[in-house]
Amino acid sequence: MATPRFLEQAVFFCGLLAAGRDELAAGAEALVQAFGPARCGSRVWRFDNTEYYRDELGPRPVRAFLAWEGAFDTTDLAQRKLLTNAMEIDLASRLGGALTRPVNLDPGYLTLAKVVLASAKNYAHRIHLRDGIFAEVTLQYRGGRLRPLPWTFPDYGSGRYDGFLLAVRQTLALGVSHGNGNRSKTARR
Repeated sequence: MATPRFLEQAVFFCGLLAAGRDELAAGAEALVQAFGPARCGSRVWRFDNTEYYRDELGPRPVRAFLAWEGAFDTTDLAQRKLLTNAMEIDLASRLGGALTRPVNLDPGYLTLAKVVLASAKNYAHRIHLRDGIFAEVTLQYRGGRLRPLPWTFPDYGSGRYDGFLLAVRQTLALGVSHGNGNRSKTARR
């Protein structure tokens, strides 16, 4: 019989997809109000891998990420997705105008082995967490790099965000290797 072990160390992050830089800034501000100051943020990229969000976000959306310091209890992912969904509704009412969803917030976490994203959409590769929220492994760390899976979103699979995600992973790796990783509350029970 396998013995339960401590949970992996994880870093909470959130992807922001927005109609433009003003909407991106409003989304980042809402996240900081909810989760506290971010430890780091990424550069801003044009989101041009797909037209999927064009009706919601307009013709020239942009993408960025924020990551937070401290150990993240991965069992909190569903609650954070529910909260970011509520933030999106609030941001749409304040910023929307002709756009139905001017800011899309994608919470997730990163461990030494993988990048996990939360979703309210069920598919064969997603696991239900609770309250209609699912999780999927989007990227896996193998052979010294992040590798996409068959279902990985094209922008994540393109490698354009790897520099940011690997830098966040490196801070996690340093913390774990120096014995600074905190065990989650759940793991101590």
